[in-house]
Amino acid sequence: MRVILREKRGSPCLEEAGGVTAPAPAQIVPKSKLSDEFIIEVLARKYQEHRPVYRQCATLADEHGIELSRKTLPAAILAAGSLLVPVSRAMREELLAAAYVQADETTMPCQTGERTGHNHRAFMWQFSNPGGIVVFDFQMGRSRAGPRRFLEGVRGLLQGDGYDADDKLGEGSVYAGCMAHVRRGFVEAGKLAPLDPVPPEILARFAEVYAVEKAAREQDLGAARRLALRRAQSLPVMTALKARLVAVRQHILPGGKLAQACDYALGQWNRLEEYLRDGRLEIDNNWCEGAMRPLAWGRKNWLPIGSPEAGPKVAAIASVVETCRRLDIHLRAYLRSLLPHLGDWPINRVRALTPTAWKAAQAKPA
Repeated sequence: MRVILREKRGSPCLEEAGGVTAPAPAQIVPKSKLSDEFIIEVLARKYQEHRPVYRQCATLADEHGIELSRKTLPAAILAAGSLLVPVSRAMREELLAAAYVQADETTMPCQTGERTGHNHRAFMWQFSNPGGIVVFDFQMGRSRAGPRRFLEGVRGLLQGDGYDADDKLGEGSVYAGCMAHVRRGFVEAGKLAPLDPVPPEILARFAEVYAVEKAAREQDLGAARRLALRRAQSLPVMTALKARLVAVRQHILPGGKLAQACDYALGQWNRLEEYLRDGRLEIDNNWCEGAMRPLAWGRKNWLPIGSPEAGPKVAAIASVVETCRRLDIHLRAYLRSLLPHLGDWPINRVRALTPTAWKAAQAKPA
């Protein structure tokens, strides 16, 4: 057990002034019996290691004889999430300043109290830079209103999976498609018709353009040189691939898996070709999808989000956890230096506390 002693002192010459007590150390949850280290550990185990709170409570009881209410730990985690909401807003500003955003969304069950025995189908939108900042945005529905608010004012590149509302999310943006989503349709078509030679042929053509991307990564090419390589090697393959898809589609009946894959690919073609016009663009949205996987894994283990009000707090935590993972930041060290002081931190200086700013500060010589 740790005991914190706070001295109370007074001056014998100024008895009327009374005594002065040292201020209490800042805490994530003021006056809580849970230490900051304990709250951070529970948070990290849930969102980084995907261990739900009820299992952590069971482990504490079985291995350490500590009985904690299942309401106590979620309340502490949400208190930390509330503190991180301004940080995630500052991360959003950093993200949109980069002028290249990848977007994706996934379902997230949420309790509302409106129906007994059924959870509301909410959504967690994810916006990120490839290899950089990740920001999650909780929304109760999948309409374009939520992502439009998030992307308000952005001018640049927006890459997604072809969601119908993508082209309504921001004026002045260039919309890029995802080669992986297009390719996936032909993989599924090949599984349903393993003797059909067309899906393997189409997939072999996709493999050619992905081989060019692999060569660019291995050579660590910048945007300009990567674009030159794509125009020299990928453009002819893409031109031939489009012609082949048109020919295949003309000779098969509509409604089948292969026809659907062709229709989707040809409908996305203008967006797919954007990566042949801008070397900054990735060929697909896989960076974004990779950042979604921890939420998908956690969704299988966690209980539903307890209320619509808790959603933004969970999104803020997920934003920090995934960004720290991408930037190779020790999550517990970052939260330890940040969370206890956030309650008293000036809101106009929150930009100094984002993971990117924190990492830069740690790299400066003392």
